[in-house]
Amino acid sequence: MFALGRLGVSAVLTSDAAEIMAADKVVFPGVGEASSAMEFLKEAKLDKVIKSLKQPVLGICLGMQLMCKSSEEGNVECLGIFDQQVKKFNIAAKVPQVGWNNIYNLRSKLFEGVDENSFVYFVHSYYCEQGTNAIATANYGLEYCPALQKDNFYAVQFHPEKSAETGELILSNFLKL
Repeated sequence: MFALGRLGVSAVLTSDAAEIMAADKVVFPGVGEASSAMEFLKEAKLDKVIKSLKQPVLGICLGMQLMCKSSEEGNVECLGIFDQQVKKFNIAAKVPQVGWNNIYNLRSKLFEGVDENSFVYFVHSYYCEQGTNAIATANYGLEYCPALQKDNFYAVQFHPEKSAETGELILSNFLKL
């Protein structure tokens, strides 16, 4: 919310379906564990609300993972907006990946003005596999998809709100959609 405030946007934190559906833009953040988060969304009937949104939606971190087909974290079926699977890193590098990593193969209005190989901030143990909706690539022991887009749905594994000027530009691009 602070990152949006720095961009002059007044954001509302809500789980009210009517407020979400009436919003100009929706940011679907996430902190926590996939199966518990999906349980909450289903109990609140927000799973159906999120999938029905027509305005621009940006999933961040767990929000991105929940927009995928399924997650190995808790072996849960997710929203299925994107057909990709979310898998646990099984690599020699330290997991979770915490810190700065570069993104490349950028291909979306979300990344307008963002340089190839720009650094963004990650904190995650699970990754999204590459697929048809991938709009960027990152490498952490393997190449994976750090950003997705399908219709009005956008998602990033990294935290733009913690990614300095690059993250601010990405959030600004989202707000212009």
